[in-house]
Amino acid sequence: MIKIKTDKQIGLMAESGKVTGRILHELKEIIRPGISTMDIDRFVEEEILRAGMVPTFKGYGGFPASACVSVNEELVHGIPNADRKLKSGDIVSVDIGATHQGWVSDAARTYMVGEVSDTAARLIRTAEESFFEGLKRCRTGYRLSDISHAIQARIEEEGFSVVLDYVGHGIGREMHESPQVKNYGDPGHGPPLAKGMALAIEPMLNEGKADVSTQDDGWTVVTRDGRLAGHYENTVIITEGEPLVITLDERDK
Repeated sequence: MIKIKTDKQIGLMAESGKVTGRILHELKEIIRPGISTMDIDRFVEEEILRAGMVPTFKGYGGFPASACVSVNEELVHGIPNADRKLKSGDIVSVDIGATHQGWVSDAARTYMVGEVSDTAARLIRTAEESFFEGLKRCRTGYRLSDISHAIQARIEEEGFSVVLDYVGHGIGREMHESPQVKNYGDPGHGPPLAKGMALAIEPMLNEGKADVSTQDDGWTVVTRDGRLAGHYENTVIITEGEPLVITLDERDK
C-alpha cells in the first residue's frame, strides 16, 4: 500500500532532506585524492548528528556505517574502510539518509576524484540527467512507470546499461516503502501519481553490462564485468504542481 503523507509529515521529511542535501553538496569539497572512504563516512555521521538527527543507514539491516561509499565498479552499499584511499581517476558514490522525528530522507551522488576519464565523467552526468528526465514526469496525471521509462531512455541514449536488480522506492517513516520505482519499463503503467506520494528515485547505471553481484561482505554490489557504475538519487514529493525535491541543496539547483 502506498502511504500518502500529510503536509506536516512532508514538512518533517523536508527538514531531514535539507540536511541530507547540504551534506552531499559539502562532500564536493571533502572528496579528493588521499582521503579514505571511512573519512567520508565520519564526515557524514558527524554532520547528521550535529543537526540533531539520526543516521538512517547505521544499523539498518546490520549495515555498519552511516554512509554507503562505493568506488568505481562498486554500484551500491559499499562499506567504508579506513584503508581504502581514493586516488585521482576514481569515481565514488555516496548514499546517505537522515531521520528527523521518525521521518526519513534518502539521497546519493557520484563524485569525481581528481581528473577522471571522459567516460567516467559522462557516466556521472548521465546518472544525474536521467534523474531529472524522470522528475519531469513526477506530476499528477502521470503514472509511476512514466518516470521509469524516462530514466531508461536517457541512460540508454548514452550507451550505458540500466541496472535491473536494484530500484528506487517509496519513503516516509521507513526508508523502504511501497511502491518500487524501477529505472526501466514501458510508460503508462503502475499507480497514478498523487499528491502526498514520497518517492526515492535513484537511477543506477553501468558502463558495461547490467549484470551485478554481491561481494562476500554481504553488502557491496559490484559490476560483474568490473567496469564503472554510477548512482544518483533524491527524495521527491508529489504535489499538485511542481514536484518537491527535498534532498537537493539550493546551491545545486
